[in-house]
Amino acid sequence: MFSLIMIIFVVLLALLFDFINGFHDTANAIATSVSTKALAPRTAIMIAATLNFVGALSGTAVAATIGQSLVAPDLVTPLVLITALIGAIFWNLFTWYFGIPSSSSHALIGGLVGGVMAGFGIYAVNWQGFVKIFSGLILAPILGLVAGSMVMTLLFWIFKKASPARTNNKFRKLQVLSACMASFAHGSNDAQKSMGIISLTLLSGGLISSFHVPIWVMVACALAMALGTAVGGWRIIRTMGGKIFRIEPINGFAADFTSAAVIYSASLLGAPVSTTHVVSSAIMGVGAAKRLKGVRWNIARQILIAWFVTIPSAAFAAMIVYKLIKIFL
Repeated sequence: MFSLIMIIFVVLLALLFDFINGFHDTANAIATSVSTKALAPRTAIMIAATLNFVGALSGTAVAATIGQSLVAPDLVTPLVLITALIGAIFWNLFTWYFGIPSSSSHALIGGLVGGVMAGFGIYAVNWQGFVKIFSGLILAPILGLVAGSMVMTLLFWIFKKASPARTNNKFRKLQVLSACMASFAHGSNDAQKSMGIISLTLLSGGLISSFHVPIWVMVACALAMALGTAVGGWRIIRTMGGKIFRIEPINGFAADFTSAAVIYSASLLGAPVSTTHVVSSAIMGVGAAKRLKGVRWNIARQILIAWFVTIPSAAFAAMIVYKLIKIFL
């Protein structure tokens, strides 16, 4: 079922997804620091690329969840994985082109579900595993929103008597640290999703006897994401960095610190989360703590709609690709 050529093709496609994930989600870690001029754009991207690479090598718990929770290995065929990845890649490129901060995680999970359903039917999906993963995807942004508001409220209380200009000058420097934390956390969660797909391919193809992530897979995925990050994602930076609300250095630090804590905690627990959603919700929470009316809720509404349509859209795209390939092959 899995020829060596097909395995190589799926691996390359998964690495392409990781590369696109890198430039699609670059804005997650650096948008606020670029927006407040804490970091120059080129410097911010290089920091993000480096820390994404390091973060990607920090563990494999998320990869195990992706590779073992959605579908049984005996139902994984080259066509299912190819259509899953193409569906996810299509949606990522579509939303990147229009500057919509949608979720690469949702896209990959939607693509995988769509590919399995097209090949083996609705009951082939492990819906219990899907619900578990989806619950984490929903819970993480809520935590980001609440925690972001709490952190910002605490910082306001601590620095309420300090000079705003002096405070922001200090936090502009601290944003370099928070951008590094956010970049590391992003790599620790997002790169592992492709690791899970590749390891699942190797298991189904008989190249490994039990599910684990080989070292070369970790390094390859880390490099692909780092290279993608170096390419950058300026369309999404404009949305994340200033269209939700006017961000000052203290706000940027609070949002980055909060999102990094939530994302890395999820990575340690093996929960695949949307870094885009967590960062967006943290920014909203920080903005709401500063001034509720200061948040541009129309932009937030557009992002929210993109959140909920990503899984079905990527799944639908994967199903169409599956049917087209079956017709022509």
